[in-house]
Amino acid sequence: MQRSGSGWFETLLNSHINISSNGEIFSNKVRRSNITTIEDTLDRIYNLDWFSSASKNECTAAVGLKWMLNQGVMRNHEEIVDYFKRRGVSAIFLFRRNLLRRMISLLANSYDQNAKLINGTHKSHVHSHHEAAILAKYKPTINATLLIPQLKQVEDMSNKALNYFKDTRHTVIYYEDIIKNPSKLVEVQEFLRVPVRELKSRQVKIHRGSLSGQVENWDDVRKTLKGTLYKTLLNTDYQV
Repeated sequence: MQRSGSGWFETLLNSHINISSNGEIFSNKVRRSNITTIEDTLDRIYNLDWFSSASKNECTAAVGLKWMLNQGVMRNHEEIVDYFKRRGVSAIFLFRRNLLRRMISLLANSYDQNAKLINGTHKSHVHSHHEAAILAKYKPTINATLLIPQLKQVEDMSNKALNYFKDTRHTVIYYEDIIKNPSKLVEVQEFLRVPVRELKSRQVKIHRGSLSGQVENWDDVRKTLKGTLYKTLLNTDYQV
């Protein structure tokens, strides 16, 4: 799911000598236009016929891709589950516990696609604290009326995906858990059945600290969520 830390997580995986994750391949609409093009693309990946910057000359023990739920997964879930079972594909579901943080990141990233705050270039991810600070200056205004329905929509999609893929070999990882406990990456490597190594990423987190300083209309957001099932999202769930 977009802005759930998947880019950062993938760079961590690709720092392992035996893992090749080939990026957001199905962002290309043609590749996900129907189940035939989806399976043809997956075959190229798992037959090791897909070459990208993530390709390794060393022994690749785990090969895969980053696949967003809105890129054909939900629409073709029955056929994809069948393919996963047939080919022995394992899945890692990466979610965010704090969906409000994800929404802020999503809105800020959408804004920068047009604003191009860093030297006239749009950047979804950065590698310096200076660039992160530039992007973090923008504070999105959240539509308080649509806030709860949108949070529920994301929650429902995540639950549906887990239900669809419940009979496949999979694991669920939360972005916040990795931030608070890097040893979670050991569990990921064990799940992928690769030797455990220290995983590193050059990416720098953009939005840090208290949520109240990251939203233009924080009072509206706080009033909307206070007393609801989503009130816990208002809390600072980790310190960075």
